[in-house]
Amino acid sequence: MNTTARAEHAPLATSRRPARVLALLFAGLALTACEATRNATTAVLGNPTPSGTPGFVRGFLGGVATEEPVAAAVARDVLSAGGNAADAALAAAFTLTVTLPSRVGLGGGGACILYDIRRNDPEALVFLPGARSGIPANADRPAAVPLMARGLFALQARMPRGRPFEELMAPAEQLARFGAPMSRALHADLVAVQGPLFADPQSRAVFATPDGRPIQVGDRFQNPALGGTLTALRVSGVGDMHLGALARRVEEATAQIGAGTITVAELRAALPQVVRPVLVDARSGDRIAFLPPPADGGLAAAAAFQALQSSQTLEDAQSRAMAVASAARVRSGGDPQALLVEAGLPATMPGSLPASAGLMVFDREGNAVSCAFTMNNLFGTGRMVPGMGFLAAAAPGIGRVQPPLLSAAVAWNPNLRAFRMAVAGSGQEAAPMAVAGPLAAQILRNASAEAGVQIVPEPGRSQIGQCPRYLPGWPSLCTTLSDPRGAGVALGATDR
Repeated sequence: MNTTARAEHAPLATSRRPARVLALLFAGLALTACEATRNATTAVLGNPTPSGTPGFVRGFLGGVATEEPVAAAVARDVLSAGGNAADAALAAAFTLTVTLPSRVGLGGGGACILYDIRRNDPEALVFLPGARSGIPANADRPAAVPLMARGLFALQARMPRGRPFEELMAPAEQLARFGAPMSRALHADLVAVQGPLFADPQSRAVFATPDGRPIQVGDRFQNPALGGTLTALRVSGVGDMHLGALARRVEEATAQIGAGTITVAELRAALPQVVRPVLVDARSGDRIAFLPPPADGGLAAAAAFQALQSSQTLEDAQSRAMAVASAARVRSGGDPQALLVEAGLPATMPGSLPASAGLMVFDREGNAVSCAFTMNNLFGTGRMVPGMGFLAAAAPGIGRVQPPLLSAAVAWNPNLRAFRMAVAGSGQEAAPMAVAGPLAAQILRNASAEAGVQIVPEPGRSQIGQCPRYLPGWPSLCTTLSDPRGAGVALGATDR
């Protein structure tokens, strides 16, 4: 009887299953519709700005500091549009190739420290302007192998969940095509080298007035050829500059300017490197990740920070920084952490060190990027790649051209999984102290970022973001600072 009853009811249960599924489906659709209606109402009554547009994020944004105001504004817009720290850093760096090409360019490169709060483990990305295997036969000013575009693309890829690459390229492209204001930073660099730079007709056409003087601060200058190159990178991808049509154009064009033909094979072989940063423990319980060699200014900054942490004088810290950096260059390929504890190193740094530029960004979640960029000389070789609008960087290790001391660092607390501070430095031999000084002032002494800048020797310049009570945590206490002795700007940290 029970068996028969179960047999009789089985078809009935089977026939009701589709009805139940349909009922659940309609209920789900109804909930989805309600959620969509609620979101639409919020958008209308709260924030109608769509994602990807400045103003999408309300309240705390994060912060940015760099050495040229327009690039800082672009990075802040990206944060306001919902981008993360890597998105903002990429957009600002490409903008710097337009607005500060004396120190940052597609022909050059750089190095960055990235802190992704989800991984809670910083990493270094190194994409220095590539050395040549020898002096090219057709070169009186040998050019480095470009790595900037590939490095910046890799930077964004290391911190996913952000905005589309094509969207982030747009500000730099538009500035190159339609004009950017001449900044105090770029104008000062132009005045310093205008004689040899304006001997190059393409550079003169971009940066000089008709009577041969540098374009004045605030006046606009255009670089349509660079705009075309940036368009090609946006449309075809950065790989085109190393493998495709853009690579072939670079090969043909560099043969014309005495920079030594940069071959497609050299471009193809040039790759960014993900490297373990140099790590130092602070007494506060925080850890600091510094750029590692071959960006040896980070290692020098780590040595200076250790010296300051052990209560040595500023002069001793600077001397220690130079000693460790010099040893790193002599012993290429050694263990950088071992150099930090080695005593008796001579405090020498041979040659004249080239200029660089710093960029620091942190976002509302506590992700951070701190970078230093270089052309291995002011305006690199001083010669613009014909038809492409960017200056060829100077090849390191040839003649008097030495690699710069690229210095950047990020401090975080691994136990709290929280961001504390990011610093990027520039300024030839003072770049390491431009990183170590502010870190020591804030993390060791609980002093302000301004106090750290005050102990940085000339010509060092610091770009700083700090959250004394960490992030996530107390965003209202977070501040940004661009060294007041320079021409940069710090922006953040809220949007109304």
